[in-house]
Amino acid sequence: MWGRAPSQACPERSRRVQAERSSAVATAPPSATILGDTAMKLADIATALNARIDNASPETEITGVAGIEHAGPGQLTFVSNPKYNAAAKTTEASAVIVAENFPAVSTGMLRSKNPYLAWAKAIELFYQPPRYAPGIHPTAVVHPTAIKKMGKNAHIGPYVVIDEDVVIGDNAVLLAHVVIYRGVTIGNNFFAHAHAVVREFCQLGDNVLLQNGVVVGSDGFGFAKHNDDDKENAGRWHKIVQSGNVAIENDVEIQANTCIDRASIGETRIGRGTKIDNLVQVGHSCTIGHDTLLCAQVGLAGTTDVGNNVILAGQVGVSGHVKIGDSAIAIAQSGIPHDVPAGAMVSGAPAIDHKLWLKCCAAYAKLPEIAKAVRKFSERD
Repeated sequence: MWGRAPSQACPERSRRVQAERSSAVATAPPSATILGDTAMKLADIATALNARIDNASPETEITGVAGIEHAGPGQLTFVSNPKYNAAAKTTEASAVIVAENFPAVSTGMLRSKNPYLAWAKAIELFYQPPRYAPGIHPTAVVHPTAIKKMGKNAHIGPYVVIDEDVVIGDNAVLLAHVVIYRGVTIGNNFFAHAHAVVREFCQLGDNVLLQNGVVVGSDGFGFAKHNDDDKENAGRWHKIVQSGNVAIENDVEIQANTCIDRASIGETRIGRGTKIDNLVQVGHSCTIGHDTLLCAQVGLAGTTDVGNNVILAGQVGVSGHVKIGDSAIAIAQSGIPHDVPAGAMVSGAPAIDHKLWLKCCAAYAKLPEIAKAVRKFSERD
């Protein structure tokens, strides 16, 4: 049977739920509110989130979750950013997820050691993404050798192409136009959104998620220039064959339109639990440790070595052959041309210690005054 989203499985129930939702969210943007099909008691939510109820009845019914500025009666919201602390006093939500030391407010509270994580789990209580039934769409092209090596419960969507000698584990979901080149090995619970591509001989572990347009294993950017005395090819670039692959460990998520280049020799490796944002470029032969975050538009030149639990914020650029130590943080738009020690926080271009960079920024704003004072001093001399 070909897969359908849950909301399509029972039209009568879907219409009823939709009618209930439409009146509840009439004053809020569609993206601001998530409503469940059934209500949950606050006590049950507190148990699921390992949170403590404060200033609210355990019997309070919660029908969904919403942002603090849009939440209404019967809904759950959260505060983890101090910017929204004041909104907790005026929100119409029935309860707010807050930190354990958050000041008391008149609204009911769920106190948590980690309110942001609790909020993430609360969303899961009221919303589950569509599920896809096992089956191979008639328009998919799957090589016979790949069918033999495919695990149980695979969902292969329209126009998917899977080449020869591909191995895919159990419970895979490949949505429309996904392409898997020959010789790829993929573990269990693989999920690839539309137009993701995995190139030849790459290796992916369990629980890997590729968002739309991801390319794993594209050629590394490697070219060697001909000598000037080579009359036939002087000034031209010779492509270096990219003979390596990409190895992605378990529990990695790569978001939309990100490219992970294969190595010229050896491998490019993405460590367990690492999360990579949209429009990131990982160059050939890079190594990224476990539980690292690469935020939007980060660019890593070839042979960059990024440690464990590193955070590279948006638009950070890293030169090739650089080592970034464990737990280092680079602030957005930093340019990193040299090694960064473990635990360091850097910013600026070229990146320096973050506190020093802040002092430099403060001084930079005063440069016109400083220059004026220097000119007066020079004239007096």
